[in-house]
Amino acid sequence: MRRFANLDEVWPAGLPRRLGAMLYDTLVLLAVWMLVGFVAVALNGGEASESPLFHSVLLVVTFVFFAFFWMRGGMTLGMQAWRLRVQTIEGNSLSLPQCLVRFIAAMFSLVLGGLGYWWILIDSERRSWPDIASSSRVVVLPKQGRRKRA
Repeated sequence: MRRFANLDEVWPAGLPRRLGAMLYDTLVLLAVWMLVGFVAVALNGGEASESPLFHSVLLVVTFVFFAFFWMRGGMTLGMQAWRLRVQTIEGNSLSLPQCLVRFIAAMFSLVLGGLGYWWILIDSERRSWPDIASSSRVVVLPKQGRRKRA
């Protein structure tokens, strides 16, 4: 588990910034899904696959995408663009079980129309359901050379 630096210079991420990162990550994920789809079509004799196995593979690939970035440095590509990082309450990178809980809570939140993310607007610590469920938080990193907002 990696301990992050600058823990006193970060602040909780709000909804607009998180949505921006989600949009970026969705575009990256679409490219990954297309690549998996191309491989599936090639393996299926040129025919599209609508099997439950194919959908399960897409789900696993999506989890691996997020878990890799969350465990490695706390930031997906979209989060890097928006200067966001997911970390434990203590300021460490997430463990694999935390990533799984976070991923499942995120899917549940999205299925309910994003309700788990709208929760950020009423939570005093700006936590989403995935944050709460996985004992983590998403923080904004300061710009290089700048300090935390007052």
